[in-house]
Amino acid sequence: ISTIAPDKIDIVKKYRGKTPIFEYFGVEKQMRNSFGKTVTIKSGVYLIIEHTEALHVIDVNSGHRVNKDNSQEENALEVNLEAAAEVARQLRLRDMGGIIVVDFIDMSNAKNRKILYTKFKEEMARDSAKHTILPPSRFGLIQITRQRVRPEMSVPVLEQCPVCHGSGEVKSSFIVLDDIENNLNYLIQDQNEKNLTLATHPFIAAYLTDGPKSIRLKWFFKYKKWISIKAMKNFHLLEYEFLNKNNEVIKN
Repeated sequence: ISTIAPDKIDIVKKYRGKTPIFEYFGVEKQMRNSFGKTVTIKSGVYLIIEHTEALHVIDVNSGHRVNKDNSQEENALEVNLEAAAEVARQLRLRDMGGIIVVDFIDMSNAKNRKILYTKFKEEMARDSAKHTILPPSRFGLIQITRQRVRPEMSVPVLEQCPVCHGSGEVKSSFIVLDDIENNLNYLIQDQNEKNLTLATHPFIAAYLTDGPKSIRLKWFFKYKKWISIKAMKNFHLLEYEFLNKNNEVIKN
């Protein structure tokens, strides 16, 4: 740096942490999200991105995100505003071009739809590519046309389904592990759930609990809670559920 850009030398800092640097800063997770069909957000909200010959479709899902103190309309607005920032980021990251339709969660209040539209335009203002954004419809759809600046980033992340032996496809297992951790984080940090149990396929259960520095142990130090993990032989490889203290399934 002192040779190439001496004026930038002050911004370089040596990382001295014990956790691998890519893991600490979430670089690997961001790389997986940049290629995958599913993009998870910290609060439990996630996006599903589909590509067709005619257009791109982005579906916003709330996941476990439910604030019991808010109405359904208020929850929908919170989720949509959070998703709007990530949608704009994904459009830039993947350089998606052409017609893009974003299916936000339905909101009946016209004022809330206007708030979402304003927020989304603010987020898209950072995009240097030429684009046009139409106001949201009453069904929560926002249409965008965007001019691509470079070849679109699209790498397959699907693998042969272990359940149907090739007749269909499921998400790659590492994406599911991200989903599990994001949902766990939301249930503990936002929903304040206690005595959680994760029910999952034996292979995933073994992966999470294997070794003296297992992922479950990392969760213990992070959340100060011990997460029980139940191996379910009748689950397919990528299936999982969270159970509460009454052994009841916590619904998405």
